[in-house]
Amino acid sequence: MKERAAAKQGGDVSVARTSTGQDASRASTDIDASLVQLLTPEGERRDHPEYSVDLTPEELRELYRDMAKARRVDAEGVTLQRQGELGLWPSLLGQEAAQVGSVRALRDEDYIFPSYREHGVALGRGIDPLNLLAMFRGVNNGGWDPAEKNFHLYTLVIGAHTLHATGYAMGVAKDGADLSVITYFGDGATSQGDVSEAFNFAAVYSAPVVFFCQNNQWAISEPAHKQSRVPLYQRASGFGFPGVRVDGNDVLAVLAVTRAALEHTRSGQGPFLIEAFTYRMGAHTTSDDATRYRDADELAEWAGKDPIERLKSYLRTGGWADEDFFDGVEAESDRTAQRIRDAVRAMPDPDGTALFEHIYADGHALVEEERVAFTDHVATLAAAEVA
Repeated sequence: MKERAAAKQGGDVSVARTSTGQDASRASTDIDASLVQLLTPEGERRDHPEYSVDLTPEELRELYRDMAKARRVDAEGVTLQRQGELGLWPSLLGQEAAQVGSVRALRDEDYIFPSYREHGVALGRGIDPLNLLAMFRGVNNGGWDPAEKNFHLYTLVIGAHTLHATGYAMGVAKDGADLSVITYFGDGATSQGDVSEAFNFAAVYSAPVVFFCQNNQWAISEPAHKQSRVPLYQRASGFGFPGVRVDGNDVLAVLAVTRAALEHTRSGQGPFLIEAFTYRMGAHTTSDDATRYRDADELAEWAGKDPIERLKSYLRTGGWADEDFFDGVEAESDRTAQRIRDAVRAMPDPDGTALFEHIYADGHALVEEERVAFTDHVATLAAAEVA
């Protein structure tokens, strides 16, 4: 057995490997010295030498409200898909702290490039949840103006948007603008070449971009420990910029680390990588059966690290929230879910020919040919039904 030690700014991690280069065991989910944590799974506050955050009781309650609302909207998305109202839904269950904590650290002028699971980020940016569900219903292609909220459209092509974010950030640097760019992606995306290219371009051009990786342990059915020989945050050092691993189920730590990362990028020091070490409690999407590749013990272990329950315990212990507050948040979330449910069910089916719109700015002969063929086929089916 050989030991390979990988060094990081502010902490070391050792990864045991066999002589063939395979992991000796599955990656541990235990806390290690490299993980930034301000709130334990039991809801107890702890200090960190580099990262801290000082919030008022009202700000703490707002963080809780945002996470609870994100979870409720997400649950409604899953339910509506099961009822046939949506074509697909990628659940964020378990990743609320990573998303809410990071978006709370942003300024209004900062620009966001999301992947396709960032529902909590979208809500924190003021995006109407109906637009999120309408997209997965096929009614629109996003439904919001990216320039209005500085929140780009969802991107389903894995990792490609990190290049878009880097290019945008390079433009920001050339303009001398006082803002930063953040882009979200998962552990699976780090295996894509686009992400490595984005890291390299961002480093070479000192682009003000924060790469926010939500390591939820599973790239569909592929575990994270089979994707990388070292913790993901350490990849940043190979490109010449800092990386930090934060407890992604600790909303306070995520907020503190993201604030520091944004300040780093805004001050002209180049990019920053955050690995939010979290867990995907649900399936990859509603078309996935997660029971086929992970066991109940693993799920139970991470359920004990629930980000919302963690903050709830902290609020209770500090005397900053009572049962009336928690009941009120639940009732508010239920009303949001009811509005979503009613509105989604009332949405008309989109015109089938909309499939061929907005493909090319100036049109394309092949697309037009396909549109005509589709229209003729639909007309033939309608005639057959009448007959």
